[in-house]
Amino acid sequence: MIGSSLCRRLVDAGTRVVALVRDSDPASELIRSGTINRLTVVEGSLQSYDDVERAVLDSEVDTIFHLGAQTIVGTALRAPLPTLTVNILGTSHVLEVARRHPDLVRRAVVASSDKAYGTQAQLPYTEDTPLEGRHPYEVSKTAADLITQGYHATYGLPAAIARCGNVYGPGDLNFSRIVPGAIRSLIAKEPLVIRSDGTFLRDYIYVDDVVDAYLLLAEAITSGGAAGEAFNFSTGHPLTVLQMYEAVVDAMDAERIEPIVANTARAEIRDQYLDSSKACQKLGWEPRFGLRDALRLTADWYRALFGR
Repeated sequence: MIGSSLCRRLVDAGTRVVALVRDSDPASELIRSGTINRLTVVEGSLQSYDDVERAVLDSEVDTIFHLGAQTIVGTALRAPLPTLTVNILGTSHVLEVARRHPDLVRRAVVASSDKAYGTQAQLPYTEDTPLEGRHPYEVSKTAADLITQGYHATYGLPAAIARCGNVYGPGDLNFSRIVPGAIRSLIAKEPLVIRSDGTFLRDYIYVDDVVDAYLLLAEAITSGGAAGEAFNFSTGHPLTVLQMYEAVVDAMDAERIEPIVANTARAEIRDQYLDSSKACQKLGWEPRFGLRDALRLTADWYRALFGR
């Protein structure tokens, strides 16, 4: 989802973009929008150092946005080894390619997550909050984050880290997430199944605001002294899962259907949200999209996807 939006924004600006793509999904926004036809596509996997290096060397890449990961908490719980491999080893491959080819790579933005902080008694998370992931997905993000910091501290690698909360918007095909799941359920007039008890507190941020953040951070690595630093990106308005469901119902002007609160979530952080003061002050970043407008844009995309 984020990669599709970022690629579209870059090619619209006249940038030559190389995308490392593992699997081709016809339903993905990268393909549905036609953006993929405007890119140089390298088929490969982050688990292969040779694939990553080929993507960088063959097209003489000067900027890396490292967004590739296994991003689903439930999948990480069921299959920790593949998650740890792609998120940790894959990040190491990206950074090692950048380290070996400083004549080409001038900057790298690494997408981390609020999950890297783990469970903390003090909220919101600031960039000084310790990184203490405990469960497989959290651990993979904590490790990738620390590895990035280590490459900068040891080798001076021009990399910076972006930590976001729950990203939503057009193109998300993971219907276990609250926003796409709620939209699909309301379109189908079926009850949404909520994994948690509905009171888990989260940051929710629209995908285009995240793309803004990544682009500003990339510029700041070389011109604003952001290399080696991490930045939180948040709207500053955390919501419970049930509050987000009600927001989706309102934005869609839909008939409300009582959700099924399964309360079966395991190994998930209960409450988490970010303080993005540093990004606002040092990068000049602020979210551009209000919740209702962003959810309306998102719902329109899914209506088109489902032909409704």
